[in-house]
Amino acid sequence: MEATPSILKINNIEVMYHEVILALKGVSMEVPRGGIIALLGANGAGKSTTLKAISGLLKHEDGEVTDGSIEFMEERIDRKSAEEIARMGVIQVIEGRKVFEHLTVEENLRVGAHLRGDGAAIRNGLEMVYHYFPRLRDIRNVTAGFVSGGEQQMTVIGRALMARPKLMLLDEPSMGLAPMLIKEIFEIITRLNQEEEIPILLVEQNVKLALTVAPYAYVLENGRVVMDGQSEKLKENPDIRDFYLGLTDLGTRKSFRAVKHYKRRKRWLT
Repeated sequence: MEATPSILKINNIEVMYHEVILALKGVSMEVPRGGIIALLGANGAGKSTTLKAISGLLKHEDGEVTDGSIEFMEERIDRKSAEEIARMGVIQVIEGRKVFEHLTVEENLRVGAHLRGDGAAIRNGLEMVYHYFPRLRDIRNVTAGFVSGGEQQMTVIGRALMARPKLMLLDEPSMGLAPMLIKEIFEIITRLNQEEEIPILLVEQNVKLALTVAPYAYVLENGRVVMDGQSEKLKENPDIRDFYLGLTDLGTRKSFRAVKHYKRRKRWLT
């Protein structure tokens, strides 16, 4: 990346699960202050593992950063607990819309403020969430388990906002949502970055959308970064177009058979 101030630096990390499974192999990347970075790759490439390594949640799955380092605001965090990292302002939105189903929408949001404690700060936080997600104000007293998938996704992002993140890690925010809802949520994510200046590291299977929202991206494959660069250039890369965007040079979508036999070009590793 260009020499711009970074809020997060991942330096050549390796991640091991259960002391035997090597999941990440020398991964390095940076997130600039105020920026959005996309992390792309096929299922099993190591995207979610990377986010959990940053947030400290890896430790809850018997995973560990065994080499390299992770620095947030120039302080090393890879040996800290998930709670310590969250208190520093690194907040992860886990994939799968993990709401507390028996609580109301607003109670879910208030859970996100448990590290703050100040009543005025919580009220201001709720107003900010309702400003960006006005639908949540309308359903604030509805049990979260009974609202739609899109409303649950808004709730978990809103819950993260209640912690006043200095860095937000978003894992698959579009998963399972209708196209109109995806468009709405990504417009709000963009506004949060621009208006609240929240840096975002985004993992997203919708590669075309991710490359539109994030100006810079990294591509993971089998636990390694095999490509990174400006999103506009990545969109034109034949590997990205053919495999991740599913388009041939003629603009037609590749068949599953053609994608299944995809081979990484050697120049990715140069």
